[in-house]
Amino acid sequence: MRRIDPRLLAIAGAAFISVSAILFRLSGVSSGTAALFRCALALPVLAPLALWERRRAGPRRRGAVDVAAGLLLGADLVLWGASIERVGAGIATVLVNVQVVVVPLLALAVLGERPTRRFAFAVPVMLTGVALAGGLAGHGTGSDPVAGIAFGTAAGAAYAGYLFLTRVAGRGQRHRAQPVLLSTCGAGVMAVALGAPWQGVDVTPGWAALGWLAALSMTGQVCGWMLIGAALPRLRAEEGGTLLLLQPVLAVAFGAAVLGERPGIVQIAGCALVLAAVRLAGRPRAERSDSERAPSPPGTVHRRDDSAARAAARSRVGTRA
Repeated sequence: MRRIDPRLLAIAGAAFISVSAILFRLSGVSSGTAALFRCALALPVLAPLALWERRRAGPRRRGAVDVAAGLLLGADLVLWGASIERVGAGIATVLVNVQVVVVPLLALAVLGERPTRRFAFAVPVMLTGVALAGGLAGHGTGSDPVAGIAFGTAAGAAYAGYLFLTRVAGRGQRHRAQPVLLSTCGAGVMAVALGAPWQGVDVTPGWAALGWLAALSMTGQVCGWMLIGAALPRLRAEEGGTLLLLQPVLAVAFGAAVLGERPGIVQIAGCALVLAAVRLAGRPRAERSDSERAPSPPGTVHRRDDSAARAAARSRVGTRA
């Protein structure tokens, strides 16, 4: 995966995760049950991959950070599921993406990584888009929008912590399956600890529900997080968070197409603002490239030109000889 553009990996991972809300709704189980089976059904796939990776790349360092990230992910999954039940699949997935602001703030506070000016200008657009798409203007599609928004926002804070720790733990590491395996174990423990006393965990949800949960596990837990885990350490904090905002936009579209959720005009406008923010925040790289290609002031000496001149001189000497 190291040869693939990390932005493409992040977009692909976001696409896999964007269907998680729909698969959860189709399973018909509680958020605690969904979180538990999402993690448990992923282990038989992740364990052999992690064992093969360990033989190839050696043992994983920073395993404790992976487990801590998983605990936050487990809290996110339970709270996110509770939000879906109250405010709708697409809207809940939008709300959880307050991470787009929290992750860069964590990177600034802990790592001293300053966001770009372009990202700072895009933040209000992102927040406005998230607020409108999240139904804060009175267009919620669920049974209890106020509670759904509260749970979704709390899930977003836990999600941001997970993404930040995943990014930190993945720096300089070649492992992809092992960190997802460890974080999945942590998420499963938190799902039981938080979901069981709150909503209960059904260990026998039925074959139909298990089918949807297996699909959720493979798309949202295995494919999605392995791709995102491979991308985040190679991206700036604000760049990774911004690309993941494509996830809620796709979730709103899938929620309308599959579950019959019909977002209002305001929510559609919010999704459009999110897309505009992704484009706005993604422009600095291209602009820096243009500035780097700008003509240099007179008298500037370029090493590449000096090397070419020396090569030409050696060629002339050889010709004279």
